[in-house]
Parts: sequence; structure tokens; C-alpha cells
Amino acid sequence: MSGRHEESGEYLMVAAAVYAAVGTNRLRSVEGMGFATSENPPTFENAARVVASAVEELPEPPDGPVVAERGEFYEEPEVKVEQFLGPSFKYVESIAERETVQAAHHAAYAARKLFL
Repeated sequence: MSGRHEESGEYLMVAAAVYAAVGTNRLRSVEGMGFATSENPPTFENAARVVASAVEELPEPPDGPVVAERGEFYEEPEVKVEQFLGPSFKYVESIAERETVQAAHHAAYAARKLFL
């Protein structure tokens, strides 16, 4: 997710979901991406909703869990985040998951720059 900070009195959160094939220690391929935006303030609920919208925009539903860093959801418990996202959810545990999250961060940041 990118843009949880106020700029000129407004917010523009951009979330990117990356559908990827991963190995045990690396990102193998990106199969697709989904994007969503929100101009709402960056609360847990608003962040979870915009991420859920980005996941819905993926070319196909995820085969495995949605993965994110703890900070994206204000370190809320996984079960609370999962209630918003629908598919299973967990926080990053492996190198491959971290690389996938980094790809999503780069995509969200780039998309946000285009919107501004």
C-alpha cells in the first residue's frame, strides 16, 4: 500500500495486490496484479477495505493466503484482517513472501505517482 500520509489536506491510498508463484526462498513469477484506491483517512478499516478491493481485482482468486507486513494493518491480529479480506490471511513469514510484498509496494507506489 502507498500513500497513507496526508498531502495538501487529502489522502490517496493506493493498494496493489500481486498474484505470484513463489518458491521457498524466492519470488518465481508474477501472474497478475490488482489495484484499488481510496481517498478515505488511513484507518485500519479503510486500509483493509482498499486492500480487499485490490485483491478482488486480481485476474483470479488467490490459491493461497493473502500476505502482508504487520504495519499495513496496524499490527492487528491475523483473524481480524482476514474478516475484511475474505480469503485466508497471514503476515509475512518467508523470504519469498517478503519479496512478493515488496513487489506490491513498488507497484502501489508507482501507481500512486501516476495518479498524483
